[in-house]
Amino acid sequence: MTLLSTGRPPVAVRASAGLWIAAVALGAVETVVVVGSGQAGEHPLAGVLFRCAVYAAAILTTLRMRAGRRWARLALALVLGVVGTLSLVIEPVSWLADGNSLSAATDGADLTWWAIAGARTLHVAAVWAAVPLMFTTRANAYFR
Repeated sequence: MTLLSTGRPPVAVRASAGLWIAAVALGAVETVVVVGSGQAGEHPLAGVLFRCAVYAAAILTTLRMRAGRRWARLALALVLGVVGTLSLVIEPVSWLADGNSLSAATDGADLTWWAIAGARTLHVAAVWAAVPLMFTTRANAYFR
């Protein structure tokens, strides 16, 4: 019996799907911490609703990718892997580019700061691990 006849995705695709779900969960954790700490601004509902829509779309697209849909693999790689990553790193990179130092940020950091930084760092790491797994040799064969 071959891989394609069983319909079971290769390990790399299953691992990638797990990492995408982990990235969504970490994004949700960050959202909860930001809103719970009062750092989401005066009207956080719009931001929370937007994030919930993105998370739902990411989960549904991940499930389609795991099922072998090529469009889902490309959407995850391009939309979330590129645009999503940029949305997560542009603020801290810009802050550092303005002459601020990481040590200055961590000197006065409280538990909320560490929770947000940790969730975001793990979120980005999960995405960076998930994307190449979708393009391994066995994954490519699965998506043909």
